[in-house]
Amino acid sequence: MDEHSPTRVLSSAPALPLRGAAAQDADEVLRSLGARPAGLSTAEAATRRAAGGPNVLRPHRARPWRVLGRQLRSPVLILLFVTAGVSVFLGEAANAVIIGVILAASIGLGFVNEFRAERAADALHDQLRHRVVVLRDGARDEIDVTDLVPGDIVEVDTGDVVPADLRLLETHSLSCDEGIVTGESLPVEKSVVPVAPDAGAGDLTSCALMGTVVQSGSATAVVVATGTRTEFGRIAQGLGTAQPQTEFQRGLGRFSVLLLEVALILTTLIFVANVLLRRPVLDSLLFSLAIAVGITPQLLPAVVSASLATGSRMLARRRVLVKRLVCIEDLGDMDVLVTDKTGTLTDGRISYAGALAADGTTAPDELLLLGLLATQTDYTTPPGSVPGLNPLDAALWEAPRPTDVRPGDYVRRDILPFDHERRRTTVLVEAHDGSRRVVMKGAAEDVMARCADIPAAASDALAAQYAAGSRVIAVAARAAADGETLTPMSESGFALVGFLVFVDRPKADARASLEKLARLGIAVKIATGDNGAVAEKVLSDLGVASGGTLIGADVDRLDDEELKDAVARVTVFARVSPEQKARIIRLLRHKGRSVGFLGDGVNDALALHQADIGISVDSAADVAKDAADVLLLDKDLGVLADGVTEGRRIFANTIKYLLMGTSSNFGNMVSA
Repeated sequence: MDEHSPTRVLSSAPALPLRGAAAQDADEVLRSLGARPAGLSTAEAATRRAAGGPNVLRPHRARPWRVLGRQLRSPVLILLFVTAGVSVFLGEAANAVIIGVILAASIGLGFVNEFRAERAADALHDQLRHRVVVLRDGARDEIDVTDLVPGDIVEVDTGDVVPADLRLLETHSLSCDEGIVTGESLPVEKSVVPVAPDAGAGDLTSCALMGTVVQSGSATAVVVATGTRTEFGRIAQGLGTAQPQTEFQRGLGRFSVLLLEVALILTTLIFVANVLLRRPVLDSLLFSLAIAVGITPQLLPAVVSASLATGSRMLARRRVLVKRLVCIEDLGDMDVLVTDKTGTLTDGRISYAGALAADGTTAPDELLLLGLLATQTDYTTPPGSVPGLNPLDAALWEAPRPTDVRPGDYVRRDILPFDHERRRTTVLVEAHDGSRRVVMKGAAEDVMARCADIPAAASDALAAQYAAGSRVIAVAARAAADGETLTPMSESGFALVGFLVFVDRPKADARASLEKLARLGIAVKIATGDNGAVAEKVLSDLGVASGGTLIGADVDRLDDEELKDAVARVTVFARVSPEQKARIIRLLRHKGRSVGFLGDGVNDALALHQADIGISVDSAADVAKDAADVLLLDKDLGVLADGVTEGRRIFANTIKYLLMGTSSNFGNMVSA
């Protein structure tokens, strides 16, 4: 397909049904959408966005009637409403007015505080951005997903949430988890081959649907539909999005129901006793209702709402976004925190430190060249920031390089993209002279396991780098066979070329943050895909005593009972897969602990979902942010410690009111 072929420039994108796009080949789809492989111009995109609107399902704004509705669901308020109604029916206007004032104060205070908190959350929500790599004006750029329009050319990679309904133009081992749309539990393999026009949503293998998650591989695609015009958008329009109740909400609900039951029983008994004592029926009923009103802590909903709203605003000033107010209480309950290493205990600014040949000596420039070739970008990019790359690849491209290291002299012919199971990237490249070779780059142990010849000094050199706290990526290569295309069976018979070394220094304030968490009684554990020796070195540098390391292979080997004891004792979990992280979190919870998990990658999403309180950051992968309950706008454990303190303060204030109000009310009731 010629990127410079003439195409018509349209002021707004023509409507193209998704199934129509799925049945057409790539060239037809581009023509139908008035698009081109080099992407739209900025002016074209702006015109189409003005005509079609932003790529959103619905505005994220606080709705006053919804907030008010939540204030009216408390069993305590229901009791007060009933009491006021009976008082009016019996002609006791004074009682009804008093109860009405109490109701208005409780509901009004709760509404004002919660609506104000939701407005604050909306303002913080506007600061969070899901980004997507797009071709605009012939160059790769990162934009907000809300700015996508039909006809945009986008790139998606492992872990991305698909930002719109896409027609695939080029795929590399792409599979998507489409359970959110189709209900199917298994990932769906994708390709560019057109499908039948009447295919169902689960059979659109030439398309990627909005809201689904890229399970593995990568792709280049054209946007067909955005916002409510997508498959997911049509489903979402007809669904409510009620959040499940937290443990704190369930506890308050049970307490309110208990008070309601006690009030009803006492009211009935007192009324029956007064009638048996031949007291006037009307006076007996009013006296019973007064007792029922007296036993209820009328301001409980308002106190809880006010406390949570105040806590939310205090956390917002510390750049912590609580997606639901009640999660503040769960944050305060946390006594175990499982976190990744990069960006929390370390600076998170990974930099390229150098290369080592397989025999441990300084490597030639060829090793750096091979590392650059085994990345998911074109090879014409100059040193500097490259959109859409993982931190290690970005560090490689940002590093200065000798003039004889010219990745632009090569063309990538095929790729097996990185995924969290294989932990490596394999590419087939062709030089300008026609020679072809296969290059593999990834976790050192996984790459070395697929090499036929490893120098004796390689293992010692690798161990020395791990002991120094460096992150190490291995590079291997072999000649390509005639006509070879890459499959998982291609990843064998390599020769180890050497190691690329990266550094990520411990944070200057990490020691103080860990000490603060320790004073709060929170045990910190590390779950990382990196080597265990690197994590142990970071803990040692920060002065933290380690309870030992458990690697992913050991996690699989142990049964649940054995692993329960191990996870309670061990501090570092190294080389763990997403499923292993989730299993570790689940078993920590079974030990009776309240477990928080802090993660920012697609491999953390399962663990975030399993934890009592999932914590992520605004720079995280889309799927991680969606799975989290709390988002840190700064990836700082000290901020998290402040959040725990705030959660405990709010819980303590709520309990103080319950104890004071309930004991006082019972005393008044007994006196009456």
